[in-house]
Amino acid sequence: MSGVKFLQAITVAIFILSLTTTTVRSCPPSDRAALLAFKAALHEPYIGVFTSWTGADCCHNWYGVSCDKESRRVADINLRGESEDPIYQKKHRTGYMTGYISPSICKLTRLSSFTVADWKGISGEIPRCISSLPFLRIIDLIGNRISGNIPTDIGRLQRLTVFNIADNVISGNIPPSLTNLRSLMHLDIRNNRISGPLPNDFGRLPMLSRALLSGNKIIGHIPDSVSRIYRLADLDLSRNQISGPIPESLGKMAVLSTLNLDMNNISGTIPISLFNSGISDLNLSRNALEGNIPDVFGVRSYFTVLDLSYNHLKGPIPKSMASASYIGHLDLSYNHLCGKIPVGDPFDHLEASSFVYNDCLCGKPLKACAY
Repeated sequence: MSGVKFLQAITVAIFILSLTTTTVRSCPPSDRAALLAFKAALHEPYIGVFTSWTGADCCHNWYGVSCDKESRRVADINLRGESEDPIYQKKHRTGYMTGYISPSICKLTRLSSFTVADWKGISGEIPRCISSLPFLRIIDLIGNRISGNIPTDIGRLQRLTVFNIADNVISGNIPPSLTNLRSLMHLDIRNNRISGPLPNDFGRLPMLSRALLSGNKIIGHIPDSVSRIYRLADLDLSRNQISGPIPESLGKMAVLSTLNLDMNNISGTIPISLFNSGISDLNLSRNALEGNIPDVFGVRSYFTVLDLSYNHLKGPIPKSMASASYIGHLDLSYNHLCGKIPVGDPFDHLEASSFVYNDCLCGKPLKACAY
């Protein structure tokens, strides 16, 4: 073989090899088609997040799209309407997007993370088929106008660690299958129209650390099973229609530090366990709690916030409250408390608004006692 023919053969071989490599390195045409169908259902007029979605390889420079390095399958979709990305800073505004989430995303069978957050105008429902994506770890759809129900078989997503659908208009009950999410760490369904009770077996979520369910229409009692969630640090059930008593067991949870139950219909007395627990942010305001404030404060009592306002509490302010390690914000207003306000910390730094509209409290910072 002459030198020229040899060089030609080498050139052809390299060209064929490059074509083969390009084919291997590109995303599959099926993933590209699924992304383009997803894009077609959305309209984003200001930032231009979809302008880079061109070319054969959706793994290369498609804004918000990431692929698995080995398989080249689409693994992550991360589109946020509020971001510090330069394309937002250049436009000097946050994003706005309308349309709906196309079921075509369910063809991305290796999808691990799906974030379409804070676009304000995306409506429609969560695609039912999303529960068929076996590798899904993150669903983050906060800050849109998504309606409909939570998919009934959401519990099939055994790898799901984050489920965030806050600030939408989602309705219906919490599906019983949600308690099958054994890997779930972060549950945020705040500010929707979700109704019905909490599942009785809510405590079957062993990895859950944050449960944020405020601003809905949830009814019924707080299940005792909640206290079995060993890792739960934040529980927010405020601004719902929850009734019944506060389970004593909540004050015995290992790492619970925030308990917000304000603006419900909770009744009964305040469990003693809450005041010598690890809870540092306790808001029980605007309920129907009655009885005395337990006189059980001690060195383990440390509160950045302690709000018991707008209830039916009676009796004196416990003197033991002065022995608490720390109480930052205290609000006992709008109750039926009576007697002299104790002196010393934390009372010396509180204003009258912490004590107003009680039956007969007196002493600083209110008017002097008559006796």
